[in-house]
Amino acid sequence: MGSVPRVTTTASPPDDGLVVVVKQDCPTCRLVAPVLGDLGATVYSQDDPAFPDGVAVRDDTWLDASTALGIDVVPTLLRREGGVETARAEGWDREAWRGLSGVADLGAELPDWKPGCGSRTHDPEVADELLVRARGHELTARRVELAGLEDEAEALHDRGWTDGLPVVAPTLPRVLRMLAGTTRAPDEVVAVVPPNLAPATVEKIAVNAVLAGCRPEYLPVVLAAVEAACTPEFNAHGLLATTWSASPAVLVHGPVARRIGVNAGGNALGQGSRANSTIGRALQLVIRNVGGGRPGEVDRATLGQPGKVGLCFAEDEAGSPWEPLSVARGVPAGASAVTVFAAEGAHGLVDQISRTPASLARSLARGLQGVGHPKLAPGFDAVLVLAPEHVAVFAEGGWDRARFTTELDALLVAHAEELARGADGIEEGVPEPTGPRSKFRPGGLMVVVAGGGAGKFSTVLGGWVGGHGGSTPVTRVIEEA
Repeated sequence: MGSVPRVTTTASPPDDGLVVVVKQDCPTCRLVAPVLGDLGATVYSQDDPAFPDGVAVRDDTWLDASTALGIDVVPTLLRREGGVETARAEGWDREAWRGLSGVADLGAELPDWKPGCGSRTHDPEVADELLVRARGHELTARRVELAGLEDEAEALHDRGWTDGLPVVAPTLPRVLRMLAGTTRAPDEVVAVVPPNLAPATVEKIAVNAVLAGCRPEYLPVVLAAVEAACTPEFNAHGLLATTWSASPAVLVHGPVARRIGVNAGGNALGQGSRANSTIGRALQLVIRNVGGGRPGEVDRATLGQPGKVGLCFAEDEAGSPWEPLSVARGVPAGASAVTVFAAEGAHGLVDQISRTPASLARSLARGLQGVGHPKLAPGFDAVLVLAPEHVAVFAEGGWDRARFTTELDALLVAHAEELARGADGIEEGVPEPTGPRSKFRPGGLMVVVAGGGAGKFSTVLGGWVGGHGGSTPVTRVIEEA
């Protein structure tokens, strides 16, 4: 089909009367061509100003009229009254065309019905050009032209826009399609991104969402994640600059997770889900490309961990016997939200024997003591991801979320003599503790249900120092289109 030629339609669609849109490349359009002169209609041709022969044709090869009329199929016959469409028939349908036109014997020699063809406005190359023509002026990002012989993937890597993995080139059409995922204006400033405290507009975030491989429907989640990560209480600058391995992670709550395919089931913390893999990555790329947070510069992690490429998963609200974590954190039931938290690499907690809540809670508490260091309390925050087989033990024993967290908190208290520096021959520890201490500060341990239905294996995602001077998890409701 090629690109849209640079010619313009001779006139806007009429306010009143019949309009027909055809293209020469469509067999159905060629079929109905002989009857078009009987309609008294304004005829637009999408691909050949000389088609159909013998009829006054308006040149729509630049597709102005087709775009304005919202043409999806050719031929289309429609009626307009006072500038408003009142009826439409797509493809050839003799009875429908007769009813619309008022010509009783219209197309007597034609078959009763024949489907039409796709409008040129939906040809992929043409659609991109039309999108750029209609909305390209909305974008302000600097345009970068690649040389003809440059390899696209290598060029983006060499310019420092990647996390080490290949990225999707943020072409103008791709960014515009990404922006269709939200009703927010492209120039709206969503957040000021550390460490460089650079303003991140919706457009800039959309560019990085394209780089990450997101679909447009993921963009509202990415926007909410960026907002949450750039709050003072989350302290992304401190988290980025620490030599510890933790990094921003995204937990998705509510109906949006199911709608866009964020995995909350088997392998929720692993590969295989485009939404999981790209939403977390988009947040990291915003921090890198907008905020300037790059490894070896402000990012001073001693070792890092795979989640620094991007970590995102969903809460399994449908499969959980408990109220969602989002509701426990103040989000209205049924609303979609994200919680951004500091997370290091996942560490599995196995208990395949315990069948009572008391035994399993003790087992999980023992594993949680190792976050950061067993003798540092309170120390780092953490997220406990309970697998379905484990949470079922608590549900069957009558423990709700509140009972579980209360019992677990009690089990996570250690005596001063266990925590003191030098205790057990370990120099690390709390300097001169004066009494028992809980492993986690109040609110420093979040519990979420996710994972596959088989396997008594839960997971702890250790975090970073919580509260003042550290990072606090932040939850934001998602603004959906």
